[in-house]
Amino acid sequence: MLVDSHCHLDYIDRTAGLLGDAIVRATANDVSYMQTISVTMEAFPNVLAIANSHDNIFCSVGVHPCHVVEENLVSYDALIAQTKYDKVIGIGESGIDLFHDKCPLSVQEQSFRTHIAVARDTGLPIIVHTRNADDDTMRIMRDEYEKGAYPALIHCFTAGRALAEMAIELGFYLSLSGIITFPKGAVICDIVKDMPMDRLLVETDSPYLAPVPFRGKPNEPSYVMYTAEKLALVMDKGYIETANTTTDNFFTLFKKAVR
Repeated sequence: MLVDSHCHLDYIDRTAGLLGDAIVRATANDVSYMQTISVTMEAFPNVLAIANSHDNIFCSVGVHPCHVVEENLVSYDALIAQTKYDKVIGIGESGIDLFHDKCPLSVQEQSFRTHIAVARDTGLPIIVHTRNADDDTMRIMRDEYEKGAYPALIHCFTAGRALAEMAIELGFYLSLSGIITFPKGAVICDIVKDMPMDRLLVETDSPYLAPVPFRGKPNEPSYVMYTAEKLALVMDKGYIETANTTTDNFFTLFKKAVR
């Protein structure tokens, strides 16, 4: 059994039947559960509808840091209101992105702190996006943790060792994407191999970041098996053990998800 802990199913065309086919292929490849991720409040109703349409799909609610300006800083109350739905098991994705340079750091930080407050008060894990922003991400997450503990997942981990070690220290989790199958993924693998197995998850971030041997093509949840295979090699574990452990880790972290 596998879980794709982070995918964007609302980006796959439902009208052409492509989404339904992708979900069938995922199940056929032992991907028993998926979490489809919100990036804007405008898109959230569609994200939720997809989750509600399938017993094995969960979702999150939140605003991606690259969309913070256009969303006019979503409020704490607006996020809290959406957590009432059974299928909403996570907050985000939120965080700091200094690669795309679409939004001032100060605005991203305000949004990030709001999402963390919701995670703290609901117990739903915040799904953290961080790119070219290790220092600011660590600063904010440590500062917020001092105000009170909260559950968190660093999604699509591509950061440095310091951020990984901070995450483990504070009880957070790391999720690995198809990037670890790329040649440049060796740097990430060198960090991940020193992390505890019971804090690791796998994801696709589909339709992006398709793993080898599908690199450059649209990604989909069924391909998470290739990331799990690579993670098994990195951690010197069997594939079945890796699949089962990352699945257990998902349900340990996302406690609202019904297995």
